[in-house]
Amino acid sequence: MDFEITAQVAAFGGEQGVYKHRSSATGTDMVFSAYVPPRESGTKLPIIWYLSGLTCTHANVTEKGEFRRACSELGLIFVAPDTSPRGDRVPDDDAYDFGQGAGFYVDATEAPWSEHFRMRSYIEEELPALIAESFPVDMKSQGITGHSMGGHGALTIALRSPARFKSVSAFAPISSPLNCPWGHKALSGYLGPDRQKWREYDACALIEDGRRAPRILVDQGMADGFLAEQLKPELLEEACKSAGQPLTLRRQDGYDHSYYFISTFMEDHLRWHAERLFG
Repeated sequence: MDFEITAQVAAFGGEQGVYKHRSSATGTDMVFSAYVPPRESGTKLPIIWYLSGLTCTHANVTEKGEFRRACSELGLIFVAPDTSPRGDRVPDDDAYDFGQGAGFYVDATEAPWSEHFRMRSYIEEELPALIAESFPVDMKSQGITGHSMGGHGALTIALRSPARFKSVSAFAPISSPLNCPWGHKALSGYLGPDRQKWREYDACALIEDGRRAPRILVDQGMADGFLAEQLKPELLEEACKSAGQPLTLRRQDGYDHSYYFISTFMEDHLRWHAERLFG
């Protein structure tokens, strides 16, 4: 698979890169970043996928996530894709929470979104194939995490693919898109009014429907302005308790929804993933 190197720099003994390629899933150019830590020649390493939140690109976590020192020490490859297809010919919406920058990690079925907004296929199929072919990744040791909309993506993808992921965590995830304004807007717009179709993209619904993942780790800032209306971690807590799904939910006093919060707990999450990926 062909891709273009748009940036490569040394960091903590490894290499941070930004790459662009033509996506068959979205029909657009897509950008992702990848950090490869120092390693012995021929060695393949576990991978952490990081899915970003509303309005973000790969750049937010790449520039603010403070993950490279820990990834270098632990021997983890860290890959961060974009949150949606982009371009002048790609449909968009005036609001920040729908359209470009807000793909919600779904495969849209409604016009005009269905032509390009196929982020589920891109994240679950196309990008992993490119990474496996082009980077020194042990695809038998994969973990996934994400923030907000990306936390929703990480949880739902892991629950739908339990054999693929040895570990899953999230920072302030949208716990139940079926039960919040962001979710109603995105899922109805991309998938139509049939709420049964939405359940594939709701962590609580997937757990209720019998899907399982390894133990889930979630950090939630208690000064997060989106906590009560949009994120609702108590719904995930209730769903996991009822179903016997292992969950560690840590409520962090004083922290908001920003990368100050994410970067504070990033190393802790990476160490948690490493224990499971190398174990």
